[in-house]
Amino acid sequence: MNHLSDLLLGRLGWDALPFWEMLKDPTTSSIINGIIATGAAAVVILGALIVAGLLTWYGKWKVLWRDWLTSPDHKRIGIMFIVIALVMLLRAIIEAAIMRAQQAFGLGGGFLSPEHFGQLFTTHGTIMIFFMAMPFLTGVINYVMPLQIGTRDLSFPVMNTISLGLTAAGAALVMVSLVLAPFSTGGWSGYPPFTESAANPGAGVDYWIWAVTLSTLSSTMTGINFAVTIYKKRTQGMNLMRMPLFCWVSLCTAILMIFGMPPLTVATALLALDRYLDFHFFTVDLGGNMMNYINLFWAFGHPEVYILILPAFGIYSEVFANFSGKQLYGYTTLVIATMCIAVLSFTVWLHHFFTMGQSAHVNAIFGIATMLIGVPTGVKIYDWMLTMYRGRVRFSIPMVYALGFLILFSIGGLSGIILATPSVDYQVHNSLFLVAHFHNMLIPGLLFGMLAAYNYWFPKAFGFRLEERWGYRAAFSWIIGFMLAFFPLYALGLLGMPRRTVTFFSPAYLPWTLAAGVGALIILFAVFCLLMQLWQSIRMRHENAVPVGDPWDGRSLEWATPSPPPEYNFPVLPEVYSHDPFYEQKSGGKAYQHPEQYVDIEMPANTAMGFITAVTGFLMAFGLTWYMWWLVIGAGVATLIAVIARGYVRNTTRIITAAEVRRTHERWLNEVARTTPITRDHERTTANKGLAVPPEQGAVQ
Repeated sequence: MNHLSDLLLGRLGWDALPFWEMLKDPTTSSIINGIIATGAAAVVILGALIVAGLLTWYGKWKVLWRDWLTSPDHKRIGIMFIVIALVMLLRAIIEAAIMRAQQAFGLGGGFLSPEHFGQLFTTHGTIMIFFMAMPFLTGVINYVMPLQIGTRDLSFPVMNTISLGLTAAGAALVMVSLVLAPFSTGGWSGYPPFTESAANPGAGVDYWIWAVTLSTLSSTMTGINFAVTIYKKRTQGMNLMRMPLFCWVSLCTAILMIFGMPPLTVATALLALDRYLDFHFFTVDLGGNMMNYINLFWAFGHPEVYILILPAFGIYSEVFANFSGKQLYGYTTLVIATMCIAVLSFTVWLHHFFTMGQSAHVNAIFGIATMLIGVPTGVKIYDWMLTMYRGRVRFSIPMVYALGFLILFSIGGLSGIILATPSVDYQVHNSLFLVAHFHNMLIPGLLFGMLAAYNYWFPKAFGFRLEERWGYRAAFSWIIGFMLAFFPLYALGLLGMPRRTVTFFSPAYLPWTLAAGVGALIILFAVFCLLMQLWQSIRMRHENAVPVGDPWDGRSLEWATPSPPPEYNFPVLPEVYSHDPFYEQKSGGKAYQHPEQYVDIEMPANTAMGFITAVTGFLMAFGLTWYMWWLVIGAGVATLIAVIARGYVRNTTRIITAAEVRRTHERWLNEVARTTPITRDHERTTANKGLAVPPEQGAVQ
């Protein structure tokens, strides 16, 4: 019986349950930690049951399968990426608040055990990088970029569904670790030898390895898909220098994904070989060298920083131009700066380990390269400021996030210049100063950008604007909460407080940790405001509907479609003559026209490959984590069968008839004809139905 149990369950036992430790050893500490862990597991299980119950109650399983899980539509896939990101953001923010509470009361103790705290900072970092930031930016690019370049879909729609499936599988694996614990305590970077089996033989590190591996495989395929689409599927007349700047940053991000993700995939694969088959790539004996892992990790890690930041730069470029009522200042210099950042991002990885033994000469070279990468970023800052100069600036919610970014990101950049000096880095390395800098770049630089995109393009995706009162509360709470949560960490770092500290014994730290704790509470309130904004927006969706599709008087092609756009995006692919094509159409009175001729449109047929990949990828990773070899083999065979079967599918496309395209387009044009255009002064009112006053009728441009 024991042999059969071992065969079926591997090393999975009762001790994996989050409450097992407090039953086994009911001390005060284990009870507190057990209650927190059990509560988190209960929320995951209850949330899954509620979603399943609602789908059953409203009879939406068929709709979910047909319109979402098997859809190759880039817009729906983009939305699903963003949903994953928002769910994972909620978990990561709660974990961050618990860590801040622990450090706020950490003088001489606190309430978390070191093991639990280690799991929290590992899952927080892993989720925020791989399962919040990457899905969010991938989702935004997925949705917006094909519309902006005037195409119907990505070049490889089936690959797009598989990329989504791999990300979903990795995210599910991280969520399951709440129910069947523990997760890794090795940090989001997973440095050996601590993550080697000799020091960490449990399942936690294996959860981390396979979740990250699934994410990197997804991102590599996504990068290939984006790059090929931009190179090969731009509409007629759209040369590279006529692309919106968001498409330029999408291209550079795709290139960084293609070359930046494989080093981490290789690193996690080699670490898995160390752990599963006793290889010695990164051990301290038998020829291994942990510095090989660190170089591989940061060969990914610094391009990754710009994979995260560049899409937000593109979003800010759209927001600043649109809500200043001006053409983007310095378009060519912004393109050049973007390409310079992409190239330089591969030349600075060593600044992550100035203290690890290389010569002063090598450190100096990488320190100078690190300072140089700030130059093209500074060019962007000045171009955005000059875009606003003498413009008619409207302080919309996306603009609030963008202005918050402009100030806070500049402060973070200055702290980066400080850290680029190796002699200074020696003093503050591995301290909270570094944590403050990192968050000072990624929260204003990345998260504010994604939230700006969420507010900016939500009407395009769902046909109604987001409610503004809760939106403004969320934006200002994020800005204030960020400053209060992370600026004190600069002081703590200079005072000598190490990062990842579960408890401390210096009273000098206490005022700063308490202030950071208050900031975390304000950020929690900001998340609550986001949830309330969405709830109120759904309730008010009819009053705030924008069916015509142009609620912000937009300039690029996505605003030339209904809200939400049809599956095929455009009845006839547009022809462009500038990098603000829709603005030019409106200026020339050529927007909202009947095509000369409607034709049948060929679109990819639904496919279950993405869903199958998600299920088999999760099962394979779960089996590898818990040594359930039968599950690994079964999932691998199922994947192989699915791939072979896909090769025999002949009906891979379907036709949308010209008559159906005509009906849909004429219905929208009739809506345009019935709608009263509004000026920018009224775009925040219920009079805004998505039709802006044309420039020639007096709108200030």
